[in-house]
Amino acid sequence: MGPLQGIRVIELAGIGPGPFCGMMLSDMGAEVVRIDRLSRSTNRPKDVLARNRRSIAVDLKHPKGIDTVLRLVASADGLFEGFRPGVTERLGLGPDVCLERNPKLVYGRMTGWGQEGPLAHAAGHDINYIALTGALHAIGRPGERPVPPLNLVGDFGGGGMLLAFGMVCGFLEAQRTGKGQVIDAAMVDGAAALMAMFYTFGAAGGFTDKRGTNLLDGGAHFYDTYETGDGRYICVGSIEPQFYALLVEKAGLDTKEFAAQMDAKRWPAYKETLTRVFKQKTQAQWCEIMEGTDVCFAPVLSVFEAPSHPHNRARGTFVEVDGVVQPAPAPRFSRTRPEIAHGARRPGEDTESVLVDYGFSNDEVRSLRSEGVIPAA
Repeated sequence: MGPLQGIRVIELAGIGPGPFCGMMLSDMGAEVVRIDRLSRSTNRPKDVLARNRRSIAVDLKHPKGIDTVLRLVASADGLFEGFRPGVTERLGLGPDVCLERNPKLVYGRMTGWGQEGPLAHAAGHDINYIALTGALHAIGRPGERPVPPLNLVGDFGGGGMLLAFGMVCGFLEAQRTGKGQVIDAAMVDGAAALMAMFYTFGAAGGFTDKRGTNLLDGGAHFYDTYETGDGRYICVGSIEPQFYALLVEKAGLDTKEFAAQMDAKRWPAYKETLTRVFKQKTQAQWCEIMEGTDVCFAPVLSVFEAPSHPHNRARGTFVEVDGVVQPAPAPRFSRTRPEIAHGARRPGEDTESVLVDYGFSNDEVRSLRSEGVIPAA
């Protein structure tokens, strides 16, 4: 079992970064119970983000529904939600109420803009949050529009992953002090944290605000993607001098002509040459020449190709659960083993078993069912 075995967490169902936090915690062995709304559809897609958790459906507009959740909270180590500021307070499940019921509770709040500030109550998505941190502005080609990097930086890296980290920090502190607290995880804050190195570069004069002209944004000829002869792509990241020398050798380039590696004025011309060279062979041929060497090389694979790559297969980086190929739990531990016990559950599928496990009697379960607080059997 994973290293968080024995930790109980309540998840108020949401989308995107909240479920990703739940996936991370449950992959590591925490017992995460998702609270779905009673009116939610009984059909659920094969949602990778929803794996490893049981689901209970509750009418949160019914007073007994709120009391049911609070009884679960009383036996939990943590709760997290992803609503706009003030929503759980209006429901009767805000942090003050929950911490009064369970003073050791770690209460996680996942929002885009944070719990306070001029934009706190405005709608937004990943692209908006990363725009305010400098991340979006920095991604793209010279003279072209910024390119959204999927929703990896705001929703997942700066959002759900930072919330999971905050929750685990809260668990450790609560074990030491016996006191819970509220975790304010804002995607704009998390995305800013992910940009820390580039603020270092900027302070040292090693980073400009002209996208696509810097060391790590595709400006350098030795850190970019290139099209191959079969219309596919490869990438190189030959930053260190010894790795760069190997790139020059493996690509069959003139050593003297390409000697000025860090002369940014020469990068465009170098890149033109590399563009011509890499189109002379297929992706597979370049893999034969460079993959596994210190060039710092890899083929650019699609999400459908990645699970079949020999390295990913050897490490078990991807697994199949309920017919869905998906990333395996990460990171790995030498002694405690994270695992995927099951895939996504239908909303409310585990209502009765969860309630019984949390101390509800069979009569109480029948009463809640008869009053419409939980789904019919």
